Formats: sequence, C-alpha cells, structure tokens
Amino acid sequence: MVVRLKEVAERAGVSMKTASNVINHHPHVRPVTRAKVQAAIDELGYRPNLAARQLKHGRGGFLALAVPQLDSPYFAELAERLSAEANRRGYLLLLDMTHADHDGERLVLAGMQAHMIDGVIFSPLAVTAEEVAARTDTRPLVLLGERGIPADHDYVAVDSYGASRGVAEHLIQIGRRRLAAVGREALEGTASARLGGFTAAIDEAGIELLPEHVIDVTGYTREDGAAAMRTLLAGPTRPDAVFCFNDLMAIGAIRACHQAGVRVPEDVAIVGFDDIPEGRFHTPSLTTVAPDLDALVDQVLTLLLARIADRQREAEQVKVSWQLQVRESTVGNG
Repeated sequence: MVVRLKEVAERAGVSMKTASNVINHHPHVRPVTRAKVQAAIDELGYRPNLAARQLKHGRGGFLALAVPQLDSPYFAELAERLSAEANRRGYLLLLDMTHADHDGERLVLAGMQAHMIDGVIFSPLAVTAEEVAARTDTRPLVLLGERGIPADHDYVAVDSYGASRGVAEHLIQIGRRRLAAVGREALEGTASARLGGFTAAIDEAGIELLPEHVIDVTGYTREDGAAAMRTLLAGPTRPDAVFCFNDLMAIGAIRACHQAGVRVPEDVAIVGFDDIPEGRFHTPSLTTVAPDLDALVDQVLTLLLARIADRQREAEQVKVSWQLQVRESTVGNG
C-alpha cells in the first residue's frame, strides 16, 4: 500500500507542513523534529510522489552524478552510497561517466539534456576552475574533489593535504627515510594536494625527497602503479617507502615488488589512498588513507538539496575527515 504524507505526519506527531519541510530538506526545522519525522519515514517506508512534486514545485525528482569512471572501486562505492542516500531522501540518482575527457566534462557544464534533473554532483578532472565558473547551465551544482573548484561554488572533498602529511609522518615514525611518491600529474588538483602534504612532512623531518623518487603518471590504474614501482626499483637509490596516490596503484606496486623479489614491507613499505575493499583483503593487506565516505555523501547531498531549495544561499566548501588504516604493507603481520 502507498504510504501518504498524512500518515507520516500522524506517526511523527507533527503537522503535514512540518513533515513536508523535513522531506524537502528545508533548513529551519529543529533537529529533534527532523529526527522524529525521519524515524516515521523509515518505519512506514514512505517514498515521495515524484510526479506530484514536479507538478507542485517544478522539480523532477532526479539528481545526476558525473564521475570520470565507474570501473574504479572508489567511484563505484561512492556512486552506490550516493544513490542509496539520495533515494532515502526522495530522489533518484542518474549516472554519467565523463572518462576524464575534456569535451565530456564540458558537456556536463553546458547542461545535461534530461529536463527532470534537479541538481548535479560533478567530479571534474579535465576542465579548469575558469571553465567551471563560466558554465551556462543554471541547475544547482556541487563539486567533488580538488580540481576545477571556483571559490563561489559548493564543493566537498577529502582533506588530501592533511591525509598525505599523515602518511609521511607514519612512514617516518616506523623508521623509513628514503621516501617516494607515485601519482604526480600535469593537472593541478588532488594529486598536487597529496604531493604537497607528503612533501611538507618530509621537509619538516629534515629528510630529502629525491627528484627521481617523485613519479609522474598518466593514469591511476594497477598497471600505472606497477610501472612506476619498476622505475623506482631500477633507479640508483631504491626507496624504502612508497606512497601511491590511490589504492589501485599501490596494489600494482606491491605486485611489481613481488615479481622483482623485493619484500613488502621488509624492504619497501607501501601506502595507498581510498581504502577500497581489495586492499583490505590483499596480501599483504594495504595500509591506506580511509576517507569518511558517510560524511562525504551526507555533505554532498545536504549541500545540493539546500542549493535546490535556495539558489541564493552562500556557497560552502567542506573538507571531510580521514583515518590512516595501518596494515601489513607498512608494519608486517607481527
């Protein structure tokens, strides 16, 4: 049976107007009231009538997520969590892959063709901040990551700089001194923030980061990580610790070490970033930065729905927290 808004209001002990305000994410609702209404929604299995919403508010009930790729475990998990939470808040999530292609990302900025899309979540890699600022689409937008972020736009990102400082501090604490970084790109953004934080901690410790120990990549795959690791192993000074800017490259690096007869972590400690499931079950299990994905998903949707409700509100730029998950690839299994 279809659950009506009136039933939600009665279960929560509030007016239909208050229940509607909670469902439509109006900001001026007391937290205790919002919690009561949400509990009633969950208990009754209420789902908003998207057609009625469109007629009443001029909204379609759809959000769009544009990411570089979905074969990346990180983006796949993020998309799944965003979809589930958007659905819980009464929206359906549509997915678009840009493949980090400049023309594809410009199409996102120009405006997706589906007229029922109320807002867009966009993780840009190829376009610049200037191109984002000059977008012609007027639909509400929240940006993900640290690439192409104008100051007057909503965005949510992991604190890549702080997390990468934490990686370097961990490696130094366990006695590593010949540190290396894999993942520098020509484009500014997340990679620059991760290299910056990593370098800052190394400099503060009085350790030299050799230029040949900073490896450029064109992609963030297992193959890219393996190729970078082979370059490091063939160099004149072999590093004793390597920070890869995502988990897939770190897993590729571990494989390259295994093939070369180099022990992880005894000879080389390896750290990744993202905390994908594969890293947790890899041998050795992967030390990595674990972003707070629950907080990221909540902040992204909260900002986007607030922007849909009020186009004139001041932009917010949010950094979510992280934890360093220390596992066998840096400390062994002892």
